Amino acid sequence: MEAVPARDARAEAAERARTLRGADCEVRILEPAPPAVDEPPWFADHEPAGERIVSPFGALELRWETLAAEDPSLRRWCEERWLGPYRRLAALPAHFASTRDALHELAEQVISPAREQANTKIGLRWTLGGFGTPFFADDVQVRVEHGALVVQKRASATRAPITTLQAARELLGDLAAPARNNASTGVLEVDPAAATALGDWFGFATSVLEELRYGVKDAVTQLWPEHFDVSVELGSEGAGQRAGYGSSPGDDEHPVPYLYVAPWGQTPEGDRWQAIGFSGAELGYDALLATDDQRGLALAFYRGALADLAAAR
Repeated sequence: MEAVPARDARAEAAERARTLRGADCEVRILEPAPPAVDEPPWFADHEPAGERIVSPFGALELRWETLAAEDPSLRRWCEERWLGPYRRLAALPAHFASTRDALHELAEQVISPAREQANTKIGLRWTLGGFGTPFFADDVQVRVEHGALVVQKRASATRAPITTLQAARELLGDLAAPARNNASTGVLEVDPAAATALGDWFGFATSVLEELRYGVKDAVTQLWPEHFDVSVELGSEGAGQRAGYGSSPGDDEHPVPYLYVAPWGQTPEGDRWQAIGFSGAELGYDALLATDDQRGLALAFYRGALADLAAAR
């Protein structure tokens, strides 16, 4: 276990914007940031409001991509945080599937229960280099960062290798929820390169889904620990148009990550709606690797599904 600097992702981004613009700006980012939000129903970050907003998307906001074009040194910083300009998803490391399964167990058995114990919410988020909780309680965050477990409490943070669920609970201390009956006792095999690739997948997916849902009220992009997927629900339930728009890092029927749309009601007909293992649509990782414009293809996939659902009712 080692002490590491605490992070405040929004403050980091605001300082970057201030340096380039010479004035304070409200910033929209994809990561959770303190202070912890105690207001229902989401208990998660508030979105910024105002006239001077720097954002990865939106019609009126100043884009991070524009700032990065003005200052090349900002480019890599933005790419790492999926704010634009965007880097490409790459071929998956050899140990991706086993690392995914180990981190899925850690998320479901340790990380999410810590948040649930504090405010009843189980949803997680993409964080830099991995995933973690929104800030909760007394500005606490638990996250996976490049294959290590980090526990941040206000201005201090500790980092340790991931070994077992019990060791993870010990690192959390009084934040840890009681062990569940189905929790494993074996070693969690986590490869740092594969863990970073998983974080990249969640970051890519979050950036696409946040752009897809931009302007929609009462829609939150979350990483759900049960299925270990990032998703958001969109569309009118009354009109039969509601669906889950998400991204999975893979499962028993999908060896590699994929994007999906899962309608709540009847599934439209057509070539798009031929998913394996569920009623819906899917777009696989290989298709994203094969295209020059990965985000463009992902957004087209989701927007095509939105249009199909609207036309089918």
